Amino acid sequence: MNSYKNQIIGIGAAVLLVIVPAIAGSIDSRTKGAEQRPDTDTMTISAKQLLDATPLADRLFLDAVCCQLRGDDSTALQLLDSCRTVKPNGAEAYYRLAQQYFDTGNDSIATKYMERAARLQPANDTYQESVAATYIQQRDYDSAIKAYENLYSHYRERTDILDILVRLYGAKKDYARMLSTIGRMEKVDGESDELTLLKMNVYEMRHDTKNAYRMLKVLNDAHPNEPNYKVMLGNWLMNHNRRDEAFKYLQGALADDPQNAFALNSMYDYYRSGGDNAAADELREKILFSSQTEPKTKVTMLQQAIKESEQNGGDSVAVLNLFDRTMKASPKDADISNMKAMYMKLKGMPDDSVNAAFEHTLSIEPDNNMARVKLIQDKWEKKKWDEAISLSTAGTQYNPDDVVFYYFLGLGYFQKDDDDRALDALKRGVGEINDRTDPDMASDFYGSMGDILFKKKRSKEAFEAYDNSLKWKEDNIVVLNNYAYYLSELRRDLKRAEQMSFKTVQAEPTNATYLDTYAWILFLQKRYDEARAYIDRALENDNDSTNGPSAVVIGHAGDIYCMCGDTDRAVELWQRALKAGGDKAVLTRKIKTKKLKIEEQ
Repeated sequence: MNSYKNQIIGIGAAVLLVIVPAIAGSIDSRTKGAEQRPDTDTMTISAKQLLDATPLADRLFLDAVCCQLRGDDSTALQLLDSCRTVKPNGAEAYYRLAQQYFDTGNDSIATKYMERAARLQPANDTYQESVAATYIQQRDYDSAIKAYENLYSHYRERTDILDILVRLYGAKKDYARMLSTIGRMEKVDGESDELTLLKMNVYEMRHDTKNAYRMLKVLNDAHPNEPNYKVMLGNWLMNHNRRDEAFKYLQGALADDPQNAFALNSMYDYYRSGGDNAAADELREKILFSSQTEPKTKVTMLQQAIKESEQNGGDSVAVLNLFDRTMKASPKDADISNMKAMYMKLKGMPDDSVNAAFEHTLSIEPDNNMARVKLIQDKWEKKKWDEAISLSTAGTQYNPDDVVFYYFLGLGYFQKDDDDRALDALKRGVGEINDRTDPDMASDFYGSMGDILFKKKRSKEAFEAYDNSLKWKEDNIVVLNNYAYYLSELRRDLKRAEQMSFKTVQAEPTNATYLDTYAWILFLQKRYDEARAYIDRALENDNDSTNGPSAVVIGHAGDIYCMCGDTDRAVELWQRALKAGGDKAVLTRKIKTKKLKIEEQ
């Protein structure tokens, strides 16, 4: 069930201003959980006891709400349970307890308390609707129907309740009650097209074609100048094998509105389903090649053409010819141009041809995000950084609030080792991040900034950027690895570095880079045997090059084996690291002395 925590705010601003004495200490720490207490339905309480209990219960309840607002759900649960014990007829405590138990997945107790709250305050709409919604969530439709019917008996003007009842009766396939409930809605709001269509659908579900047709006929007769109702009736007749009648209504709709997309597509389906392919093709061309046809209608028709083509073997030449002739009639339609490019990509056509189609889109509509992003991605895959930068720069000008272009721009400059421009682009992009931004991208923004800032020896700012990255996505393993490794390079906060690095190893247990980082952090904490176990796994899995493990990983392995007392193995590894391109001066010294400097240990 969806979290109830957001509803806490509904308690009102007044609660936040109340200073409630701390009384949590007065609660017996031996209080049992709510599920172990006797059923409070069997409890009785005198009027005097109720009066005496109310002040304490109110204080407990307000304290509980304050704890919930602070996120201290455990204490809130204890306070609410004590509140329930002190004042067993207080509905508000049961309601809050139900919310908390739903949040923790204990639905059986939650439902019991929700029902209790609703029984204690039958006039409380919130409680009644909450318990009814609970039944729906649990697919207990009989109880839900009973609850909503009871609610409706008190609020006969509320058609929203009746709408829910229609759906509930539909879930039970009780078509008679669905229709009678729609009748109740009509008594409140009067007859409407929407309710007539709803009745038609119910008749369809119960296979009552006579009355389903009658409902559509009523609508069509009531709106003689509305082509869409003619199309609805025509489609219904076509689906029920009454093609001659269907054709008459579809023709009537097109007579009323020759460019009606609904009617044109239905007539196309009529011809195609009847095997009259020549008439269908002729109508399709009329739709596509007319400058009067709405762009959405053309897109739908082209989608249908692609689908039919694929079903019949996929003749891309015919489809592209259809695209070209359509674009000639609609030279400024960017959606059709993009659609052609995507179709060409789907069919595996050369990248240059696909890109030319996307470039055509940009010539029509420079701010078209889809075409620009597709072009940037192609340049990125081919490592054409200058072209990716040029496209991204234009993207920031035409779409200054779209973070994706700042992202590619920043990383493009980073690939060219232009760190200043890369950082500037990423910072500008961060300024456009908001609550609608994809969390993964927001996290990567800050992560990339952190990498650049650390490279520029601005470690404080780098770590702040990493912290921001992890706020957006706490399991961003690339950031976790880099953050951990850079902390280890500065010999700072190694425990936190270890925790972050371990998460990366758990996420990707065969990633040599992550295994190396974790092993190195263990090494710096003088946990040499553990470090050796992980560096061995890193060596086994480091296949980044045809020459085997990288010089960095092999060099770390040598240092670890040295501190484990296996100097022969350490020297062998240092020699391998030297051949793999490691630091010649450092490795030569280690090989010669067969030991590490104190600061390296």
